[in-house]
Amino acid sequence: MKLKELTFIFLLLIIGQISYGQINRNKTEMEKSERYQAGWEKLKEIDGEAGENVIESLKDISPELGTFIIEYAFGDIYTRDGLDLKSKEISVVSALTAMGTALPQLKVHINGALNTGSTINELKEIILQMSVYSGFPSCINAMNALKDVLNEREKQGIKDTIGDFSNTPIANRLKTGELELSKLDSTQVEKLKTAYNEFSPELVKFVLEYGYADIFSRDNLDDKYRQIATISALTALGTAQSQLKFHINAGFNIGLTEIEVKEIMLLMTVYSGFPSAINGMNVLKEVVTDRKKNKN
Repeated sequence: MKLKELTFIFLLLIIGQISYGQINRNKTEMEKSERYQAGWEKLKEIDGEAGENVIESLKDISPELGTFIIEYAFGDIYTRDGLDLKSKEISVVSALTAMGTALPQLKVHINGALNTGSTINELKEIILQMSVYSGFPSCINAMNALKDVLNEREKQGIKDTIGDFSNTPIANRLKTGELELSKLDSTQVEKLKTAYNEFSPELVKFVLEYGYADIFSRDNLDDKYRQIATISALTALGTAQSQLKFHINAGFNIGLTEIEVKEIMLLMTVYSGFPSAINGMNVLKEVVTDRKKNKN
């Protein structure tokens, strides 16, 4: 075979390889762009300009991070069914409040929660509730973040719904706390007293009077959202598996579904990482198994 013919065949092979590679690249880019586009649309729906500003701020330092946020967090996770957007944003606000390490992101998601149907008083209530699980400093910071977001939205001409508010005086805080805890699990008051009445009766008193009378008895937030907030916070914190187990079980008792709690765990992969989500999913699995055994 002549040199010219060999050269021609060699060139054809190279062109073929380049063309094949280009087709594969185009296919990959098309698949990526579909995830990216779905994520971008969901980001705009939830967080609007606040979310877009986050992505824009990453372009000069790590555009890949911006891409992963859009494709994974909003394209893969937020587009899933199983938990409505209002519940997802309540979940994120409670988790970020409890973690206390991501104030700018908390502001973005407070904005997102308002965009997806939460009222001002519902968000105040979620933040107040976190005082039980992550302490008062995290709540002070989150409440100030809420105030900043509301001021900024007001400057933009956005009128957010204030929502219902009730702060009825409680005649007997201890009794009210017992009743509230019993709504979640009829056996839990007795378990709490058995475990701690001898060693630290003050702990029992404060759990019931503050956690369940002062906070949980307030009717400014639906019971379902209270459990979503608590499950999310405890999963994100990753330090209280027995309490997480109790609140997942309590969530089922007041109407949450297994699918909804699974979606909370998947959502937490974005905000507190895969290890906390895996641990949370394992606790959920344990609760589901126990409940099935108890039914039989």
